[in-house]
This record gives sequence, C-alpha cells and structure tokens, in this order.
Amino acid sequence: MKLASVSAERRADMLAAGYEVRECYRVLEKAGINLVGEILRGQNEFIEFEHYPRDDVFDNASGGQYYYHAHREAALEHGHFHTFLRAVGMPPGCQPIDYPQATDVWPTGDAAISHLVAISMDSYGYPIALFCTNRWVSAEAWYPAAQVIAMLDGFVIDHAFPNWAVNRWISAMLRLYRPQIESLIRQRDAVIADWQARSPDADVFEDRRLEITSHLPIDVEALIQQLEERRTP
Repeated sequence: MKLASVSAERRADMLAAGYEVRECYRVLEKAGINLVGEILRGQNEFIEFEHYPRDDVFDNASGGQYYYHAHREAALEHGHFHTFLRAVGMPPGCQPIDYPQATDVWPTGDAAISHLVAISMDSYGYPIALFCTNRWVSAEAWYPAAQVIAMLDGFVIDHAFPNWAVNRWISAMLRLYRPQIESLIRQRDAVIADWQARSPDADVFEDRRLEITSHLPIDVEALIQQLEERRTP
C-alpha cells in the first residue's frame, strides 16, 4: 500500500499508534519479557488449538475480544492473535449476511461476533504478518467488508488483564495498520466471492480447503520510518 494515498490525518494517527507499539516493546523488553510470553504466562503447557488466555480476553465496554493460539504449519510463525468485535461494540445497522446454504449454525444476537484480523507472531514474540480467515476458522457470524471495516474503530482492550502492555499493543496495532487491514478485509470478501462463484451450491464458509483468505507480511519499524518520512512539518 502506498502511504501517499492515505490522508495526512490517518497517517498521523498511524504514527501515534506506531509510537504506542514501540513503547509497549520498550517496557516489556526492559523487564526481559515479550508479548507472547505474557499471554502464555501461568497457562501451563502450550497446546495447539487451545485459546490463551484460556477464556479469551474481553473488554465488556468496547466489545473487543482476542486470544492467542497456534494451529497452522508455518516456518516462521510461533502462533497468532485473533481479534474480534462483539455485537455490543458494533456500529448501528451492522447485520450478518443472509446465507441460506449455511451448513453450520452461525452465532446470533449478542454472540454474533465478527473477526477483524489475525496477527502472526514469531518465536521472539514480535509480529510478522496480518491475515484474514474463512468463517469456519473463527466460528463467527459473517458481516460484509464495509461493515467489518466500520467496526475497526471500536476495537480497544482498555484494561490490565492479562497484561496492560499487551492490551495497549494489540489495540495500537489495529490503528497502525488500519489501511492495510481494510485492504485485507476487502480482499477477504473478493476471495470468498470468487470461491462461491466457482461452487455456487456449496457452503463456501465451511470449506476446509479455504482457510486464509488474505495475508500480508509486516515490518513495524519499517512502517514507522515510512510514516516519519511522510510526516507533515
């Protein structure tokens, strides 16, 4: 994505978020710990597919939710965070799509969560990629891209469990990479639409052959540097 196409106001917010991410790294590194280690602290053996912390992290005021786990074979990835917004935090008018051929029950009402984006982490506890997934991966309700993008403003984890720095970091990451996440969400819908067009009678949202719908390698420091170079005096 070319930053020239992003408004100066958005770039300023991205840069502020980048400095927030740096600050979270600083305080964690000063104590000799990292983001993933704090999520796994006290959780006993790290088991594939399990959620960490065990019951997820919720912000009941914002509707933000996340958890960390591992289930994919990826050479550089230790695991990943999944981020969500629950119905309580969604903008007015958000509704899951009507999908009559669904073969699994989608969550409804207050439980009709939307997946926002996942953040891949390396074995040192730093982010290396962003990606979006098919519905079956996260057992969500499926909202159209425009509505999911509108939900991004609502994601924040504004408390100290399980670690305040981790919560500040994950909230800031969705601001730092906001334009890129929007593109990933739009690409997600385009991939789903193309897959459905090739199998019009199938339930594309339960097709295990389609797991990752969009993926983007990231470099936090490189993006911060680019934002600083484009900063308005």
